[in-house]
Amino acid sequence: MSSAANHITPPASTRFRKGQSGNPRGRPRKQPDPQSSAFDVVIDRTLTIVQDGVPREVTVDEALQHKTYQDAIAGNRAARYAVLKMIAKREQAIAQKAPRGDRVRSRILESDPKTADDALLILGIACHDPRWTEGYAPGERKRLLLEQWAVKAALSRRAASKLTKRDLDEARRCTHEAETIAWPEAVEP
Repeated sequence: MSSAANHITPPASTRFRKGQSGNPRGRPRKQPDPQSSAFDVVIDRTLTIVQDGVPREVTVDEALQHKTYQDAIAGNRAARYAVLKMIAKREQAIAQKAPRGDRVRSRILESDPKTADDALLILGIACHDPRWTEGYAPGERKRLLLEQWAVKAALSRRAASKLTKRDLDEARRCTHEAETIAWPEAVEP
């Protein structure tokens, strides 16, 4: 018995007529997710950017972050603030993932001091300490001072009202031109 003999043809009354579609309404359209917003739709798209002559696919979110970093490096204060918020959000997410007892210790072990120093310098949060211009050993980290705007931003937060005299003295010692800042009153330890 051949395979053609096994083939059963449906009755003519149930077959589609010549020229008639088997699906007159067409393929159903994909319904948008009711939980997604217009922002989600745009942010998940990809763009092609060219870096150093090499095209690369990135999401809109990545492209916006990259542009924000570039603006922060160029001196845009709003961009610096946005980058600081991104860093704080990332730090918070990492801290949430760490086991309770290891949270502080894991952050110290994960951070590379040289990379952190470079980031502070690039973002304009810190500057080289002008009092230490010579005498560095090869490979020794250069001393940094915090910029006034970063210290003022930190002092404007609620936690600054709980600083002791020792905390404030340490902050003054590590701040570039600390005398230009209106420091809060210290609390008793």
